[in-house]
Amino acid sequence: MKPLFFCFFMFNALFMMTNTLANQVKVVAVDVKPRGDQQYQFNVTLLHDDTGWEHYADRWEILDTSGNILATRTLHHPHVSEQPFTRSLTATLPANTKTVIIRGHDSVHQYDGNEIKVSIP
Repeated sequence: MKPLFFCFFMFNALFMMTNTLANQVKVVAVDVKPRGDQQYQFNVTLLHDDTGWEHYADRWEILDTSGNILATRTLHHPHVSEQPFTRSLTATLPANTKTVIIRGHDSVHQYDGNEIKVSIP
């Protein structure tokens, strides 16, 4: 009886973890283009199971490798029927920046999704 209970418990725990992770913002692609004078255009593609105003991807951020926020792209509405979706932001980066981190944020899980390190061209 105990092995059956353990299997049931593990299955439920795995299901809950998978279900929770499925609702977090995923950064699926980043394209960076230099624009001159330390400015770069970031085209970031996010995937999130937006359900409406109560739970949606509400922004993405550019961070330096120390975790400081360099720029933020606010998403002003849910993208329920547009998944994945890409939004752009032109940001001025500090001189000699070689790598940045892109992370998504949602209105429920906040920063629990993935992050992507990007080399600056």
